[in-house]
Amino acid sequence: MADIASVYMNTPPVARTVATAVFACSVGVYTGMISSFPFFFHHSLLFKFPPALYRLVTSFLITGPDFNVLLDTYFVFTYLSQLEVGNSKFTRKEDLIWYLMVVSSVIILLNQVFTGAGSYLHALLIALCYTATQDKRGTSAHFYVITIPAQLMPYCLLLVQLLFPNGWYNLKVGLTGLFAAHLHDFLTRLYPEFGNGPNLLPTPGWISWILSTPRVQNTAYGQAMGPQRERSGRTGPLPDSWRSAGPGRRLG
Repeated sequence: MADIASVYMNTPPVARTVATAVFACSVGVYTGMISSFPFFFHHSLLFKFPPALYRLVTSFLITGPDFNVLLDTYFVFTYLSQLEVGNSKFTRKEDLIWYLMVVSSVIILLNQVFTGAGSYLHALLIALCYTATQDKRGTSAHFYVITIPAQLMPYCLLLVQLLFPNGWYNLKVGLTGLFAAHLHDFLTRLYPEFGNGPNLLPTPGWISWILSTPRVQNTAYGQAMGPQRERSGRTGPLPDSWRSAGPGRRLG
C-alpha cells in the first residue's frame, strides 16, 4: 500500500490533482452518492445569491457514463502529464494552470452562446489533446487499431463521436475545445514567433505568488509554516541594529 501511495505522489501534481477530482466526482455522481446538479453550468446561476462560482470548475469534472469514467480519467491524466512534464510551452506549473483557466473560460463562453451545453470535460479533453500533440509533429500515434500522425489525434477524437448517441451534439461541444486550444496557441506561440508580436496571454504574476511554497519546519507536534528570513553571518543575543554599529570601544 505504501508503494502505491509513493507512486501516486510521484506523478505530476497538476495532472494528479485534476484526474483524481474527475474520477472521484464522476464515481460519486454515477453511483448516486452525490447529486449531479452542482456539476452543470448555466450563466444564470452566476447572478443568484450566493453566485455559483464553483460551477466554473465543477462543470469540467464529470466524465461520460459507464466505461468512459475510466477512459476519460485516463486521457485527462495522460494529456495533462504530457503538458506538465515534457512540453516546452509550460516550463512552470503556473503556466499550465493559466492555460487551463484561459481554455476553460473560452469553452464555457462558446458553449453558453452556441450549444447550450452545461458539462465541458469532453471539450477540455479535445483541447488538451490538441495542445499536447502540437509538439509531436512527425511522430505517430495509435488510435484504436490504426496508426495516424500524432497531430491528427484530436480530430479523430472528434469524428468518432458521430458513431455514438448524441454524436452531433458531442461534436459541437468538442469543437469549442479545439477552438479554445488553437486560440491559446495562436496568442501565446504562433503570433509571437511568426508575427513578431508579444505574448498576448502572459501568465499573471499573482498565480506565481499563490503557488509560492512557504518554508516548512518540522516540529514535535507536526509541521509549521512561516515566511523566509534572511540569514545573517553573525549570531548571538544582540539585535541586528547593534551588530551593524561596528566594533565596540572600551570605556574609561
